[in-house]
Amino acid sequence: MKKNSLNSLSLFLLQMIAICVIVASCKKDHQRPPERVDVYEQDDQMGRPAINTVFISAPDKDKFNTTVPTDMPAVFGAEMKAKLLALNPGYTTNLLGLTADQFIGVLSTDVLNVSKTGVTTFYDGKNVLTGRALSDDVIDVELTLLFGGPDGSANPGLTSDHVNGNDAAFIASFPYLARPH
Repeated sequence: MKKNSLNSLSLFLLQMIAICVIVASCKKDHQRPPERVDVYEQDDQMGRPAINTVFISAPDKDKFNTTVPTDMPAVFGAEMKAKLLALNPGYTTNLLGLTADQFIGVLSTDVLNVSKTGVTTFYDGKNVLTGRALSDDVIDVELTLLFGGPDGSANPGLTSDHVNGNDAAFIASFPYLARPH
């Protein structure tokens, strides 16, 4: 029995020595490889579709897409107002009652506002820029605000793109977009 106890103790000591050697051989200052950092570059602002397309000149489109939205009115407001008045020299106010300066103030901050408690819509006749439902006809709303005048009925040939719906039905559950076809 003493022999078994001695063998067990010897085995235990050998195991402990092996563990100590392994631990001692590890360097405390071992440096880990740097963690991977993904860097993304913003390519396009699309809070409000077509704003960059219509109001920003070709050389400034990339700059617009990478400008912080709060800086957009100061950087692009004058250019956008000039384009608005060139497109619609008779602009006074729009359906929302916005003057050219007010309207450009709204448009030049290219973000999609979202109402957390109300109706989500680009414009439904009552709610304005409270989000965007998939079925919202954003381009018609923008054209009406640009060319429709104070009551939305001026320039009827310019207030619609005549695309009155998606080419395929949206689905009732996530991801809601129409199935590819």
